[in-house]
Formats: sequence, structure tokens, C-alpha cells
Amino acid sequence: MTKQLFSLSMIFAAMSLTACSGDDGTNGTNGNDGNDGFNTVVAVSDIAKGNEHCVYGGTLISRGLDTNRNGVLDSTEIDASLDVYQCAAAQGNIDIELVGRYASGIFGHSAAEMVDYYPSAQQAFVVNAQSGQVDIIDLSSLSEPTDITQPYSLNNLALISTLDPVADSGLSGLGSVNSVSITNDLLAMAIERADLLGNSKQGNGVVAFYRLNQNSAPSFISTVDVGALPDNLTFTPDGSLLVVANEGEPNDSYIVDPEGSISLIAITDNSPATIADTVDFKAFNQGEARHDELSSLIKINGPMANVAQDLEPEYVAISEDSQYAFVSLQENNAIAVIDLANKSIESINALGLKDYGLLGNEIDASDKDDSINITTYQGVYGMYQPDALASYQWNGLDFIVTANEGDSRDYDGFSEEVRAEDLTLTANHSQVAAAQDDTQLGRLKVTTSMGETETPGVYDKIVSYGARSFSIWTKEGVQVYDSGSDFEKITAAMLGNNFNNHNEESKGDSRSDDKGPEPEAVAIGQIGDTTYAFIGLERTGGFMVYDITNPMNVSFVDYVNNRDYSVEFEIDGENITGLVEMAGDLGPEGMKFVHSSDSPTGLPLLIIGNEVSGSTSVYQLTL
Repeated sequence: MTKQLFSLSMIFAAMSLTACSGDDGTNGTNGNDGNDGFNTVVAVSDIAKGNEHCVYGGTLISRGLDTNRNGVLDSTEIDASLDVYQCAAAQGNIDIELVGRYASGIFGHSAAEMVDYYPSAQQAFVVNAQSGQVDIIDLSSLSEPTDITQPYSLNNLALISTLDPVADSGLSGLGSVNSVSITNDLLAMAIERADLLGNSKQGNGVVAFYRLNQNSAPSFISTVDVGALPDNLTFTPDGSLLVVANEGEPNDSYIVDPEGSISLIAITDNSPATIADTVDFKAFNQGEARHDELSSLIKINGPMANVAQDLEPEYVAISEDSQYAFVSLQENNAIAVIDLANKSIESINALGLKDYGLLGNEIDASDKDDSINITTYQGVYGMYQPDALASYQWNGLDFIVTANEGDSRDYDGFSEEVRAEDLTLTANHSQVAAAQDDTQLGRLKVTTSMGETETPGVYDKIVSYGARSFSIWTKEGVQVYDSGSDFEKITAAMLGNNFNNHNEESKGDSRSDDKGPEPEAVAIGQIGDTTYAFIGLERTGGFMVYDITNPMNVSFVDYVNNRDYSVEFEIDGENITGLVEMAGDLGPEGMKFVHSSDSPTGLPLLIIGNEVSGSTSVYQLTL
């Protein structure tokens, strides 16, 4: 090629030299005017985050010939080969780095769930649920920089010891530890307990308290009786009260269904009271004073259950001023607001339905389509049904951040869960055909308890579990932000066919028919003047980061995932195949943000308990 170009240039040079000594020739006859050519026109459009070319969004510059001469680049005139993508960088200017990890080596048995942090000793306390214990992990070694070359199998943090409340309390019938919380040097853990009939978690549970010491092992203080199945607990910011969400879940036959409730344990001089106060929901039962306050969008569907039995408190967040507790009622698709001063329920706010027919709310509803197919579906909805939630203030107002996981009631004695193809839809429903197609809506898991018309067994709404997003709500239950279809679009852009994955095997797109990426965990942290929300995706893995400083102007920052999808494995109860120990972190369940002033590295940390991989991972956050 070079030789050919060189020879052509020599020929042109020779012609040029020859022409210098010749006479001017006679002008030829003018030719006919040619047709006017087409102008090239340009169009500029925004790229939404999650685009396969620009994960963080950006600008698309399109070009093409204006063949219809209207001065506008129409869609039929775009030459895709000329497209220019100007991608936005990761927003927020935050660097997120894995700096520590404890690998328990226990897979599929909830060996790392909820987490909290004791600053004085630089220790993480991690719920090892099935063992009925809490692991204590040393984070002080993080003060020395670590060169991490194999993040998926990293195991650079040490287990110090475990807390065993069964041995320490001497109580019988205790089961799983479900939650842990720390204030000052006081630790509390929520523990479920069997009832007198032998049902494993339908008895009244207990909270076990321990005194922490930076120079010695924790010492057991006492237990306090609370409601049935204490699922989550947290201290108020001022340390004056411990708030416990007692889920009151039924047994598998749905014969025993305890009431859901809230327990309040006063903390005086950094020591717990001996008896808890109980806030219950009896006033909302049929025929009672507050029953008419309940919205029809609050799902009450347990067989033979009254409202107090049916409401199942899941998770607790406290307002910054310690005045209110916000309690997710996941199965009921609602949030209860508790006035802590008056020890009463101020309101139960229905969260409503998310419309998957709207642009921006698209979902992939099938695990059998062999593709990424994130699209809208008219007449299809999702209940928000948050698991974890958190609270913060903006302009003096309380806002609630929810991870909209979703959950069904699916027991031997009662199940509301079916596939969309099992529903009888009204004849004019827009998804009659799609609901019978397994590559579209047919396999979507939906409820039989909502969307029914006046004709029994006939549905005009298809209602599924969870919203595949995170939301921000006012204290009064008004939604001011929802991340829409961000999670599926972003994970699809970054992971390809590994999006909507399972956490017990590497099989991409295997959860699209269920709850997609399944956002479950949430934590809030402030770095400088910016408030961030961290949302863990239980199934796909990893966590999303959003700037929520202004709840009316939220922006996506990053997606971080310490998981290797190329590793083949499967966890099926006790049967584990493949190299699961090389797969990384599976099933983020609990999160704790650590401020820089409390961190062993001098920089903010995010601690994550990963339920399926039994690992605890620690990320350092740097502006």
C-alpha cells in the first residue's frame, strides 16, 4: 500500500513539472448543471443511564443525509455508522474500593446477614443466623493498605470470636438471630423462639443485650421478652430507645398466626429496661375504632386472619430526631409510622402499585426469552413491598428510602402465588395473549389477592411482587422518587445476559420471572455535603449507589459487584457443586455505613453481610 501511494505521488509530481513549460489550452464547453446534493444534518439526543453504550448515560450525536430536504434528521435518515456517543463519567466523583473480606466458608446457610459496627474496638458484628450466634470480625487491620489481587476469594479479615445467646442466657427454644444493633457500648440482638406447640418461630421472641468493651470480650447483660418473631431492631439515634419489629409470621400450615407488633425497650444510663412496651395493631381490626383508616391498597389476605395478625412488621428505621419509627409491612405493601413519644401508631401508609405500562418502568418478565427484553406491559403492576428501609432529613423534613424487594405468602396452608398464565383475565385486557406466552408474561409470578374484578376469579390487573427499584417517600407516604427500570437496565448494560441472575447458581436471566434483581438491603451515608444511598441487589449481587442529597433531584452514581459470573456452581440445600468459593459475594442482606471519624482507615466504609456466600465484605469510599 505504501509503495502504491508513493508511485502515484511521483506520477502527479511528474505531471506537474511537465505542465510548467506547456502553453495554456483552449477552454472547453461548459457542461450542464448537476443536481443539488443532499446536506448532512445532525441530531443530538440524551442517553438514559443503563444504555449498552453508555452505562452512566450521556449524549448521542446522530448524522445522516437530509434526503427529504426538510432540514431535520428524521429517524429513517440516520446513518448508525456515523453515531458518536459522548458518555458521562461515573457521577458523584466517588471511588469505591474493596479493602477487606471475611470468608466464613459456609455457603447457603445465612452465615452472614445483618451487620453493625463497634467503633471503639474497630469490630464488625455479623449475624450468623442459622447458628444462632453473632460473629465478631476484626477490622483494625484495614489501617494497613492491602494489595488485593483476587477479590472474589479474598479472606484478609480475622474472626475474633462469636456471641452465643443460647449459652449465655440459658433459655430454651431460641432459634435464629435475625438482627443486631449497637449504640455506645450496648449491643442488642433479636432472637426468634419456638412456641409451646413446637412451632419453631411462632412464640414470643427475645432481645439479648451485651456490654461491649474495646479491651475485653463482650459480657452478657440480660434478655427482654418481645413479640413473635422479632425480625429487625435498631436503637434510636439518641440512644434512648430500642425499637423492635416483631413480624408475627404464621407457621407453614397457617394454623398458628401470631399478631405482628412493635416492641419498645427504654434505655436509661446506657442500660436496658427489664420489660418492653408493646405497640400493636388491634385498633385496626374489623369493627374497631381505626379500621376505616386502612386503604384498600394495603394487602390483607391471610386466611382467617384479622388485621393485627395479618400485618407483618419487617424492618425499622428511625427519624434523625428520634421522634418517629418507620416500619415496613412488606407482605402488606405498606409502611407504619410510629410516634415514639406517645408509643402509638400515627398512620399506616399504603404504598400503592407501580405501573409497568409506563415508560421508565419497563421490566423483563420472562426467564425463558433467552434475551434481554426490558419493555413496558400495559395492565401489569408491581407492589413495592419494601424489605429494608432507612430515613434521613432534607430541609428539616423526614424522608424514607426503601429497597422494594417484594414477597409473597407461599405456605402449605395458603398460597397467593401463581404465574400470570394461570390468571383468567377480562376479555379486553391488553395482555391476554402475552400472559399465555412464556417468553413474555406467562411465567411472571403474581398474586391472586389483588386485581380481581367483581366477578370472582376474573382479573383486570396483573399484580406482581416488588418494584425492582428503590424509592423515596415522605413521612406521609407520598412517593417523591422511584428509580424506575434503572436496576435492570444498568445491570443488563454492565453484565449482559448475566443480569437478573440467581444467587445460588450462575444462570443469567433466571430471576426475570420472579422479582428481577431483587433489591433488599439499604444503607444511607453522608460523605462531605453529599448523602448517598446504597442498595444491595440480593439475587444479581452487588450494590447500587445514588446521590439522594436532594430527594427531588436524585442521580445514579455507580454499580459495584464483587462477583465472578464465569464460575459455575450450584447451591441446593446441603448439596453444593462447583467452585462456589471462587464466585465472590452472593446475596447481600445487610449493610452498615461507617463514618470516616469511626473508620480504621480514616475514610468512610460500607460493610456488607452476604447471606448466600457467608462472606462479609468491606468497601472504602473515597471522594
